[in-house]
Amino acid sequence: MVDIKALIEYNSRVRRSYFATFAKLPWEEFVKNHEASWHSMRNIFIHTLGAVDHWLDFLQNEKLRSRRDFDDYKTIGDVQTYMERVERRMKDYLNSLTPESLNKKCVTTNDAGEKIEITAEDVLIHIFEEEVHHRGELIALLWQMGIEPPLMGWKYL
Repeated sequence: MVDIKALIEYNSRVRRSYFATFAKLPWEEFVKNHEASWHSMRNIFIHTLGAVDHWLDFLQNEKLRSRRDFDDYKTIGDVQTYMERVERRMKDYLNSLTPESLNKKCVTTNDAGEKIEITAEDVLIHIFEEEVHHRGELIALLWQMGIEPPLMGWKYL
């Protein structure tokens, strides 16, 4: 059985492959409105990082940080800095996890406005799924541009 830590670490490796692909694009193409969920590839990528950041705040009982607007990321370097900060936070969190903390129950409100009880593992699975969902969008956008997405199979990385 694959554990959630391995999935999150895999996601980070794949994220870096996609970032390397984006770094080769002209900035104008990276921020172009492609009529996707968050419009541009930059925005989709930042959204996935923001979701990780948000849920880490939740899991660590930290005050939710104020989020920057997508347009505040004006260079690929700005995006890279944010990615590296979020990845560092996740790595530190994963290193602190114990089986007990992974099963710790938390209460939150779902999208329907209902209070629900979830575990830290549930949140980490959600983080994984959220990024995979949006990576599918990024794959489609790259294909539309005639660019082959990076390999991302479990055994390839």
